[in-house]
Amino acid sequence: MTCPPRDMDWLSIFLEAQAAEAGAARNTVLSYGRDLKDFLAFASAKSLRLSDMERADIETYLIRCEAQGLAQSTRARRLSAVRQLFRFAYDEGWRAENPALRITGPGKVKSLPKTLSIDEVDELLCAAKAHGRNDVERSRNACLMELLYATGMRVSELVSLPASAARGNPNMVLVHGKGDKERMVPLSHPAREALAAWLEVRDAQEEEARVKKRKAPSRYLFPSSGKEGYLTRQAFHRILKDFAVDAGISPARVTPHVLRHAFATHLLQGGADLRAIQMLLGHADLSTTEIYTHVLEERLRDLVLDHHPLAKDI
Repeated sequence: MTCPPRDMDWLSIFLEAQAAEAGAARNTVLSYGRDLKDFLAFASAKSLRLSDMERADIETYLIRCEAQGLAQSTRARRLSAVRQLFRFAYDEGWRAENPALRITGPGKVKSLPKTLSIDEVDELLCAAKAHGRNDVERSRNACLMELLYATGMRVSELVSLPASAARGNPNMVLVHGKGDKERMVPLSHPAREALAAWLEVRDAQEEEARVKKRKAPSRYLFPSSGKEGYLTRQAFHRILKDFAVDAGISPARVTPHVLRHAFATHLLQGGADLRAIQMLLGHADLSTTEIYTHVLEERLRDLVLDHHPLAKDI
């Protein structure tokens, strides 16, 4: 393939390929775009072209990122984007070599995930059921919280669920995850009850809109009048903060991702293994799930202290 004439063309073709061929999620493509635009701005300021860049130029960019005070995780992510771009350019024949191939990055800080106790999650669930201006909002809020905690879904997976996934009082729900990969996630009894109740209210609302406004029914479980057609991640994030206030929990401690961590942590505390958690969370690599090993370590320590004959007091 002929090398594109402009660096921005490299970026456009790369992002299109990630979306179409690699099946990267929309948020992943947007993240690549933001990071690589910063890299291209650096190259332009230095009068550098992607076709001529050398390893030292990329390392200079990384040093500049560190001097700007960017977090270690941000610098690692930017280097990853640059690596992906140059690997793509090499594979496409735009460059004879890959200058980013042997660059070692700062790595990622593997901090313990923030989570909530079981009692705190119970308080949030109760708050969700009572929060809203009317019965419709309260039913929707209860369903959102029950599904989020019962399945450990990513917030983007939750808000974009199709209504068809809820039909027939399902024991499991089909989730479309990153890279358009699908997985089946079991539903708890409370989640099934909340889902059935919300579906009944939602369908009545949709039918009323169809009759009065001649509006076609939405295909989404949590419909919205916005551009996407469903409740946005940002809107749910704000609603969740309201639940936290109502529950007497600091809003700073409560996000959709923290609820995802709580799902995994509480399952591990209850005896689930990492492989099962990996499948439920939709992690492509078990190493991503291993951040929860601190829970297993605590359980194994307690197991030894409680059951090993030499650990018992004489």
